[in-house]
Amino acid sequence: MRDVLRINRRALLQHAAVLTGTVATSGLFVGKAFAADTIKVAGIYTQPIEQQWIGRIHKALSESKSRGEIEYSFSERVSNADYERVMRQYAEQGVDLIVGESFAVETAARQVAKEYPKIAFLIGSSGKPQAPNFSVFDNYIQEPAYLSGMLAGGLSKSNMIGMVGGYPIPEVNRLMHAFIDGATAVNPNAKFFITFIGSWFDPPKAKEAAFAMIDRGADVLYAERQGVSDAAKERGKLSFGNVIDTQKDYPSTVVACAVWDMAPTVEAAIAKVKAKNFSAEDYGKYSGLAFKGSYLSPLGSFEGKVPPELVTKVTAAQKDILEGKLKVKVTDTEPKSTV
Repeated sequence: MRDVLRINRRALLQHAAVLTGTVATSGLFVGKAFAADTIKVAGIYTQPIEQQWIGRIHKALSESKSRGEIEYSFSERVSNADYERVMRQYAEQGVDLIVGESFAVETAARQVAKEYPKIAFLIGSSGKPQAPNFSVFDNYIQEPAYLSGMLAGGLSKSNMIGMVGGYPIPEVNRLMHAFIDGATAVNPNAKFFITFIGSWFDPPKAKEAAFAMIDRGADVLYAERQGVSDAAKERGKLSFGNVIDTQKDYPSTVVACAVWDMAPTVEAAIAKVKAKNFSAEDYGKYSGLAFKGSYLSPLGSFEGKVPPELVTKVTAAQKDILEGKLKVKVTDTEPKSTV
């Protein structure tokens, strides 16, 4: 299991790295003198960098900065109403690459990109690339989500699994569907409680939603949002993490996590900007297992506690995914409770 569910070398380095971002409060880039081929990158985030999804982007860019590849500044907690203004502010400063997420400000973000065709935009979006300079990405981590679902389905004794998400948008829906598909692949009797809390970062609300599911019989929880694993820990249940590896924080609760590694996406974009051949592309592929943009975290404290036959099934499924024999279905519609 260690061979298949290991964290790759880059991920190990990421776990040891210290996040070193410079907050853009005045909109000015600050820092040491950079190499001649260093490019200026701006991150614009609607959520705090502590939020799991934003944190993965910030982590990858911070590590590129620490290696001297980029000069990086960022703005966090940018409201939807203010997002366009902040994008223009960075664009006017002459940055080379703007990274962010535009799910709620899609039209405005694309308009700004049109007005600054010489600046590269790499934006989290459920839409298509926009020529010549608006590339899109997303955390397409449905493959490890499927694998973690297999573990969940095999470990549930009540056959009831609770799932708490932020909003029922395609980016969340596809991960939940993949988790469900993985769980039912090994446990056809599994049933699911599904709740969306209407927030990207509200741990107390997510925790309360998880408590309600536990009270109704769920013994395994899918923590698409932070706060769910806290509920599982307090009630002695199992949980599975999403986007970040939280097992070290919940060693007796979190079995494994479907982890997103933004580094391959960031590295590909930076290389193209430096080579002056950045164009409008969909960077979604860089989040797949094949590019090491996602992975199922090691069992860690649960090593030896998961039945060997279940480990074997998960190991075989991961091998089939990497070899193209198993295609994890991408379903963007809102999942519904089956209990």
